[in-house]
Amino acid sequence: MNAREEVLARIRSAHDVAPPPSLRYEDIRREYRTSSDSSLEALTELLIDRLVDYRAQVRQCAGDDLAATISTALTERGAQSMVAPYGLDSAWTAGAAASVLTDGRSHDDQLSVAQLDAVDGVITTCAVAIAETGTLILDGSSGQGRRVLTLIPDYHLCVVFPDQIVADVPQALARLEATRPLTMISGPSATSDIELNRVEGVHGPRTLEVIIVRSE
Repeated sequence: MNAREEVLARIRSAHDVAPPPSLRYEDIRREYRTSSDSSLEALTELLIDRLVDYRAQVRQCAGDDLAATISTALTERGAQSMVAPYGLDSAWTAGAAASVLTDGRSHDDQLSVAQLDAVDGVITTCAVAIAETGTLILDGSSGQGRRVLTLIPDYHLCVVFPDQIVADVPQALARLEATRPLTMISGPSATSDIELNRVEGVHGPRTLEVIIVRSE
């Protein structure tokens, strides 16, 4: 069997086991995992492993040390100016040396593309973090902001809380509203389309840094 025949054979096999077109959506069998027995500690370690594997930088801290950890991260990054979306706790960046611009909720209070391009980075939280895939999902709500905020600046600092960490994709999707503008982030922006050479920062930040707040 040559490669063409093997591909066609796999397609035929997939068609044989596929549900009939007349099957109602409500009757589709959903036998995939929708829960996990893993502890929060185990999920956090798995999330960190995946994030590091995707070349993200990861820090951990206690809740009381979050502001100091953010300040340290920005100082080590050498960031002079940052963007924060509406709803982000201003106390998190109060002690940081970098100036912080706020991107508002209404069009009149939102920063221009030129302003976003001029800052050193953006700081947000997320809606959910998937341990198994190392994916952070932002849904545009308070503290996360518009999608453009995490596409233009070269550096993205994301804060993740314990109750935002889930095991897998089904658990994450159960928490999200599909009608919201979802942004899924698995490491810094990168592509290997051209000659399999990895290039970072093509359509988003070159650097993703994640601060995981430990449970008390």
